[in-house]
Amino acid sequence: MIKKSGPKPTGEESLEGDLFDSVWSEPEQTAAPTSNIRTPPPGDSQPDFFVPTLYDVGTRDSRSIMDVAVFRLSKRDKRAGELIRYELPDGYVEVSAGPYGMASIWDYDLVLMMVSHMTEAMNLYREGKGEKPTRIYRPHVKSILKFCRRGDGGRQADEIEAALDRLLTTTIKNVRNRNQPSDDGQDMLDDKKSQGLISSYGIKSRNKSGKIEQVEIEAPEWLFNEITAGKRPDVLTVHPEYFLIEPGIGRFIYRVARRAAGKDQAVWAFHTLYQRSGSTGTLKKFTENLRKVIAANDLPEYQLEEEQGQSGPLLVMTHRAWLAELDGLGALEYLEQLIADGMDRSAAAKEARSYARRLRQNGDSGP
Repeated sequence: MIKKSGPKPTGEESLEGDLFDSVWSEPEQTAAPTSNIRTPPPGDSQPDFFVPTLYDVGTRDSRSIMDVAVFRLSKRDKRAGELIRYELPDGYVEVSAGPYGMASIWDYDLVLMMVSHMTEAMNLYREGKGEKPTRIYRPHVKSILKFCRRGDGGRQADEIEAALDRLLTTTIKNVRNRNQPSDDGQDMLDDKKSQGLISSYGIKSRNKSGKIEQVEIEAPEWLFNEITAGKRPDVLTVHPEYFLIEPGIGRFIYRVARRAAGKDQAVWAFHTLYQRSGSTGTLKKFTENLRKVIAANDLPEYQLEEEQGQSGPLLVMTHRAWLAELDGLGALEYLEQLIADGMDRSAAAKEARSYARRLRQNGDSGP
């Protein structure tokens, strides 16, 4: 952090200080915000094949997937050979890109499709209605494009192989602090094996013009275990309109909200979001882009608001159904009053939930 005492900096230091000082300034008044949601492709609503519920891994052991960006958020910057390191309170996560470039948040759509189909298969297996899934998944390219709500043009199909190359060569190293001091008094680190977002892939068939028709993808061990170990798959449902979120930062914010807010509310600092995004841009630019997402406020499921915190702006992510429930019970006004009286937002939300629960039990509809 730049200190503001002492002699006035010059040159690059002065420029850096000016940028930092202005990063939290109020957003400028602009034209109507641009929607975060793109138009679905033609034929998107035609249910011509089975589409399972959309899932993503979301437990504590897979924190590297939901709590930090293990993929780039930019379509332009390929970031080949680069390394991102996220310092976390209980360890760190490293994401390293291979020669094809770092996997993007759009490339990860293929992983979401695989997770979703494996989860559905595992649910049927637990009900005695099917076989236990293996780590091998064999989708047709047309099914991939349909599931991920993309057009069926030739360029989209060609991009599948490039996306698989990036997913295969982008590796994640997740190091966890077990809080067990060693002989020299230092904390020991549980070093998890570095693995890719997929373990391998192959081309199963091509058409007469050489276009890929079907691929075979092997799920990495860590992801397969998230789905198959335990009594229920350790996954989170994802809204199907996630695939229609256009900006990478919009997709990133939805994922954070889905994990952190769940079915109610969560608050994250802009600066923390910037640190967890893996962005190569400045904090100032990230803040500008984040405010565009907030201004449009059309991400699936979650309402977004900016709130001023003691150390900078905060993003308040609230599940719309929860907000509507509070409003219907008269608890929303109670929540806002608690916050106005100085209660921490997280504590206020917890109290409002308890208040709404009491109202439901008593059959009341608020004061």
